[in-house]
Amino acid sequence: MAEPDNAADPAALAATVKRLAIDVGFDRAGIAAAAPLGREAFLRDWLAAGHAGQMAYLHRYSDKRNDPSKLLRNARSVICLARDCPRDGACDRPGELPDGYIARYARGTDYHLVLKQLAFLLLRRIRKDVGACEAMVAVDTKPLLEKELAARAGIGWIGKNTLLNHPAAGSHCLLAEIVTTLDLAPDAPMPDHCGRCRRCIDACPTRAIVAPGTLDAARCVSYLTIELRDAIPEDLRPAVGPRLYGCDRCQDVCPFNARPPASAAEPPPADLPDRLDPRAVLGWAEDDYTRAIAGTAAERATLAMWRRNAAVAVANANPTQREP
Repeated sequence: MAEPDNAADPAALAATVKRLAIDVGFDRAGIAAAAPLGREAFLRDWLAAGHAGQMAYLHRYSDKRNDPSKLLRNARSVICLARDCPRDGACDRPGELPDGYIARYARGTDYHLVLKQLAFLLLRRIRKDVGACEAMVAVDTKPLLEKELAARAGIGWIGKNTLLNHPAAGSHCLLAEIVTTLDLAPDAPMPDHCGRCRRCIDACPTRAIVAPGTLDAARCVSYLTIELRDAIPEDLRPAVGPRLYGCDRCQDVCPFNARPPASAAEPPPADLPDRLDPRAVLGWAEDDYTRAIAGTAAERATLAMWRRNAAVAVANANPTQREP
């Protein structure tokens, strides 16, 4: 393992790290300083407004969420990484939305496994080619403001729908981070390219985007079908439509998602398709559930939640039929 050169140029080290990230399979990489993000007031007010719904975990570790240096002793830098989702299968657009729609990020092999494998491979390459370091890998499982860090690292900007966007690649991407003790030169943030466009706000089925850059997650279809453990509120059920797991509407109407990025990865194994028959899901036994979603990100929702979502989808397809 190469020993770190204390006199090494942080810009040169950062360039090497970003090149290695592309080499191992990420589509974009950037560097943010492991420093306070200054989002304490926004997060506090957002939580106080009830926008987190039942996601109690978001109320914990607020100090660490706002300062990645508190996650790792002597942390200096955060390596922010993005991998584009394949643009295969059904879209979430009016007139094209099929019964039993599955959000893009959940199709195929669980992205946590895929991105962690790539991130740890990258970390091994960094320790070999750049220098010894302490590091912590995160893929959606640590108290980090991932999108905020990615925006500060210059690999996109946060759009009005609160998702990371990129002028060439759009917003259908997944994020990973490596918090490290390496001193790497941070990248400049990317300008906001949304301008006056508000297509994502106007297209949201449940009007969950309450202001540009502010999402009431408790109204979002993704929350309702994936995170909410109770019954979906009756007044929001019609807006869920035929979706079984997640929602891509605000992304699929975005002009920056009109064309697949040139860098889009090959589709992962089709462990979960772009749609499932809601009537079949209603009849799932435990074995059917396990067989259908094992090894995918869709394990986040329990069998009872899948049946609940299917009942809503069936009722929306047949408005005269009451939900069982």
